[in-house]
Amino acid sequence: MADAAAADKNPRKSANEVLEALRTKIVYGGLAPDTRINIDAIARELEVSATPVRDALQRLEPENLVVYAPGRGYATAPLLDMAGLRALYDFRLLVEPWAARTVAGDALSNPAPSLFVEVDRLAELASREPVATLELVRHDQRFHDLVVAATGNTFATDAYRHTNCHMHVYRLYGDRVSPNATLAEHREIADAMAAKDGARASEAMITHITNSFRRYVASTTPH
Repeated sequence: MADAAAADKNPRKSANEVLEALRTKIVYGGLAPDTRINIDAIARELEVSATPVRDALQRLEPENLVVYAPGRGYATAPLLDMAGLRALYDFRLLVEPWAARTVAGDALSNPAPSLFVEVDRLAELASREPVATLELVRHDQRFHDLVVAATGNTFATDAYRHTNCHMHVYRLYGDRVSPNATLAEHREIADAMAAKDGARASEAMITHITNSFRRYVASTTPH
């Protein structure tokens, strides 16, 4: 009854806008990791009722950005520690080079044209303005998902998507991310795909994932 009486204070704010606002707050640290979420406080801040906030939290749970505990409600997911990050990258090194090799040689499922679209879109954006962390996250997710999904292996694709690996990594990076290295490495993967060279595509993917891990370690090491 309370929610009905307090229907959205800002009816112009869509459910997707509430979702995006919450996702942004979590990725950029506006909601600290491993912290209980006060739904009413978030609703007041966003000038909406509690209902779209709850709906957004339910949608963020499969992304591993929030966790739900019966009797305690929602909390932001904790950041990965170094052991967890290594395990995540080990998983990526098992799945993604295999996917790159598999689809590069298959003319029907080769995703090279779509990969070039992704790379060119981000390059054009980066040429005009600084690339926001979430924009780079989404590019990274789309690019790598295109490669894994092109295998047609639903078990591998579902397992890969469930890790939400890029969102985890970029929560750790924060605003220290530059798109330049990612763009260059993604273009090399796309080039190898276009050449239908499975071995080169697999090696380019290994190099990219390994370099990504090393960039993270370097960014968090005191100088």
